[in-house]
Amino acid sequence: MRLKALPSLRAAPIAGQERDCNPDAPASVGSLPLRWPTVLRHAVSNADTHAQMRDAATVLTFTSLSHPMRRSRSTWYAAAALAVLAPVLSAQVTKPARAQRARATAASISRPLPRTFVGPPTVGAITSGDLMSRVYRFADDSMMGRQAGTAWNDKGTDFIAGELKRLGLEPAGEDGTFFQSALMRRSISTESWFRVGDKRYELWKEFIPRDQGVRASPLGGAVAIYAGTFGDTASYLKPDQAAGKVVVVRLGRGPDGKPSYTLINRPQLVARYRTATAIIVIGTEYFPPGYVDAVFRGNNVTVRSVPDTTTVLPSYLYVTEAMGRAMLGTDPDSARTGQLGVPVFGQVIATVEPAPGRNVIAVLRGSDPALRNQYVAIGAHNDHIGFSDSPADHDSVYAFMHIAAPQGADNDRPNPSPEDWARINAMKDSLRAAHGARPDSIYNGADDDGSGSMSVLEIAERFATAPVRPKRSVLFIWHVAEELGLFGSQYFTDHPTVPRDSIVAQLNMDMVGRGGSKDFSGLTKAGAPIYGGPGYVQLVGSRRLSTELGDLIESVNTRQKLGLRFDYSIDADGHPANIYCRSDHYEYARYGIPVVFFTTGGHADYHQVTDEPQYLDYDRMAQVSRLVHSAATSIANLDHRVVVDKPKPDPRGQCRQ
Repeated sequence: MRLKALPSLRAAPIAGQERDCNPDAPASVGSLPLRWPTVLRHAVSNADTHAQMRDAATVLTFTSLSHPMRRSRSTWYAAAALAVLAPVLSAQVTKPARAQRARATAASISRPLPRTFVGPPTVGAITSGDLMSRVYRFADDSMMGRQAGTAWNDKGTDFIAGELKRLGLEPAGEDGTFFQSALMRRSISTESWFRVGDKRYELWKEFIPRDQGVRASPLGGAVAIYAGTFGDTASYLKPDQAAGKVVVVRLGRGPDGKPSYTLINRPQLVARYRTATAIIVIGTEYFPPGYVDAVFRGNNVTVRSVPDTTTVLPSYLYVTEAMGRAMLGTDPDSARTGQLGVPVFGQVIATVEPAPGRNVIAVLRGSDPALRNQYVAIGAHNDHIGFSDSPADHDSVYAFMHIAAPQGADNDRPNPSPEDWARINAMKDSLRAAHGARPDSIYNGADDDGSGSMSVLEIAERFATAPVRPKRSVLFIWHVAEELGLFGSQYFTDHPTVPRDSIVAQLNMDMVGRGGSKDFSGLTKAGAPIYGGPGYVQLVGSRRLSTELGDLIESVNTRQKLGLRFDYSIDADGHPANIYCRSDHYEYARYGIPVVFFTTGGHADYHQVTDEPQYLDYDRMAQVSRLVHSAATSIANLDHRVVVDKPKPDPRGQCRQ
């Protein structure tokens, strides 16, 4: 499941419709894990004595990932990996690879589970043993976190496609394959250049371009004009004065009176000065160390689209104080709004190419000639967030997150008390005693969303081996790049490989492997903590478009005595977690297709290196999988389409819960 700070955006690429996450409007990302800006410093500042600092001795590893988002957005995603009383770890360490071969059965899975596991061949029934075997394979270290836009995601989808072929399911992707290419990569070309007078400036050091997502205006000698300080509206240049000019602004100033890299908003500036040739923001000196490489310089993986060659927007870039001074012909601090500078020459050039990462799509044909051209879609997402170049101590991360940050990456900034530190160290010592130090750098994504992906595969095998097929066809889809902004599901629903109006319902499985009584599964709308327990599962969106669909899910659980306990609290209108908008089902719902999102909720290992197969509840996964299989069968065998009795959203609007 993607982070709650990543809103579902369906606006034009940049023209004033969306906010960037800091580079260009960081104030909007208050819930990102990086709002633990320096957990190490924070932790040490809360160690009141030298002895406590020694006992808490921390090694913090930030996983700085350039996290491409919808429509040319980038954010600096950093999941805190905390090592307590651990040595500084070398940079090329991953988990030990020794495998334990064991035999899985349909019986309940006993604990503790091994770190590595190879199970027997899967069977036609939905079993916890099968699910365990599948997740250990799919979320193995060898998959390197399955990040969209990398070859490691392709390795994961190759595994899924191989299983589908073995099961004899029909490919439903592009060109007779199981795959649909949904991603492309945009990056700033090294041929981008800028010149003021006789001086040519250096890319990434003296000027930092932003990809506007469309064709950017070249600068053929347009004159610079000072437009004021962002946030000081009294200093702003009037929009009509910007036409054909190079608009130069300063970063906004914080409470201390100093420029702040967080005080800027690219969409606002682009919307206000749409007729400008370029928008220049002075102040690269105020970016944190490593920020440019982490946020701006990486390749931007986004949803595949036809390049827009007709829309032209102003070029947009950040520059040094010296380059800004050269453009204005004076010190920016003394410049007056509307003051003209000198001609500026240059161009931001973006390159576009296909990116690794694919949707995987298969179909089981229905048995009824009159209904087999309608589909019940069952889906999950096949990607996670990759790996870090700097490993951390696994047990220390586990102990810290479970005590100090029980919601994982969705948690507020942790502030452990001395008593918490004592518990953290005790837990870490207990884990360390059992197996020694465990350097870890891979975000395996066992629950997110290895659990959903492998549950869908298990359901596919159940359908494929059943003696009787349902009346309608069943479409199995593993979406790519959910973590980057629902790109795979967006692309599929915009470019479906079956007629979109033939999909009668979509059942989405994302993070269905936890939900234990100690798992902090979320917060109610009022802010009360939610914990799991026996049979616990959250249902989201089940009645937002179709009352009948929600009632059907309840009926299946009761009629088949599946023993699941449904929690709808996270689906409340206006819930700040906005869970309805954070997984792939919404891309179907926006087109009026009834959906149900099944999840066992959050936990301390969410988006951490500790989201590993040995921590999942495979009996719970089997329960949820049987529910989804039975629900899909019931929907597929109805004598009518699921009735949509609620208003349909705008397919191009922004999702709001």
